Amino acid sequence: MEPAQLKTAVMNIVNTSRLIVQFMLNKNLENQAERSRQQQRGDDSDEDIDMEFYRTAGPGALEIMLLMGQVIGMERRFWARETSTDWWDRIVLQVWDDSQWLRNFRMRKGTFMELCDLLSPALKRQNTRMRAALTVEKRVAIALWKLATPDSYRSVGNQFGVGKSTVGAAVMQVAKAITEVLLHKLVTLGDVQVIVDGFAAMGFPNCGGAIDGTHIPILAPEHQGTQYVNRKGYFSMVLQALVDHKGRFTDINVGWPGRVHDA
Repeated sequence: MEPAQLKTAVMNIVNTSRLIVQFMLNKNLENQAERSRQQQRGDDSDEDIDMEFYRTAGPGALEIMLLMGQVIGMERRFWARETSTDWWDRIVLQVWDDSQWLRNFRMRKGTFMELCDLLSPALKRQNTRMRAALTVEKRVAIALWKLATPDSYRSVGNQFGVGKSTVGAAVMQVAKAITEVLLHKLVTLGDVQVIVDGFAAMGFPNCGGAIDGTHIPILAPEHQGTQYVNRKGYFSMVLQALVDHKGRFTDINVGWPGRVHDA
């Protein structure tokens, strides 16, 4: 919700509450006056007076005020802006071929669908009365698009017809699901002898893997920020990866502060 919309909603609630309180006070004064008159006349019991007060100032007071026109109903407003998902539903899913999928998502459509099936138990969400949940396919596609391109969250959100906060949530959810569901299944050491023989055939005898590291940019931490400034001058964490002779990951380690030396 935009700040202006939030401010309007709060003011509406405050104004409505003020009307309710004022009406309750007025009814209370009227009931007290009526109580005094009836006690002077002696024509009604205290129990009848208490029941009348309960009916006018009790749990049903709001309904009574609405019926009496004391509270003016306000027209509901949509809190979500209108967006379009035609590009994803009609173009990407139905028209794009494998070459377009490979250029934009770094994988073919078949691989993408297989990935969605594997991550579905961790990413599937239930629909609510407010809106339908994002499908697993769309959630994964948003995360892959953000990771594969330099687009901003707002740009990706406009592309898929969602808000920028939804894009951020999708990226974190998919990354977490990949770590929990797939990392230990797909990133394994494998047959060491096969890997050594493969490197030997490429001209690198007695080699069990190719290792390197990279810096992942991060926001400045609240504490010990200087520990995360790398030699290139920005905040980062170090990722180290090991691959076999076919370029498949066999080990991954991430989390060291950017200032740490590669050794």
